[in-house]
Amino acid sequence: MTDPTIEPAEDGVEVVDFDAFFAEQAPPKRHGVPLRLFGRTYTLPASLPALFTLQLHRVQHSARPEDIRRLIGSLFGPEAVDAFTEAGMEDRELGIVLLWSTANVAEPHSISMERAAQLYDEREAAKGKAAPRPARTKPKNKGKGKGRPRSSGTRY
Repeated sequence: MTDPTIEPAEDGVEVVDFDAFFAEQAPPKRHGVPLRLFGRTYTLPASLPALFTLQLHRVQHSARPEDIRRLIGSLFGPEAVDAFTEAGMEDRELGIVLLWSTANVAEPHSISMERAAQLYDEREAAKGKAAPRPARTKPKNKGKGKGRPRSSGTRY
């Protein structure tokens, strides 16, 4: 018995058919969670698009507007960025919406807006605390014998 996902190509080489395989493996269709933002209703995709995952990694190392546009567009549609900016969306609002949306695409109704805001604020506060401190420099001993005697650095 042959695997139905393998079929011979025109030249006799077997072709692995992921289309047929994924069609057999597909779970029942589910609908994405709808949300209202700036007077417009958006429906999140039923699962995270591959483009979102790829762009998320890219945006972590890029501030290019086109990268951010593609990331947001993969969840909300290509016109969403323009609608958000025209409505005056702030950085915090965008962060909360993205955090809430990605959680609720993965598992619908898994996180509230309030919890998303709390998580966003905690993440931003942690970034502030984790900011690198400038290295302390040792004071130079200007002239021997002047001032306090040298110390080994050990405190008693």
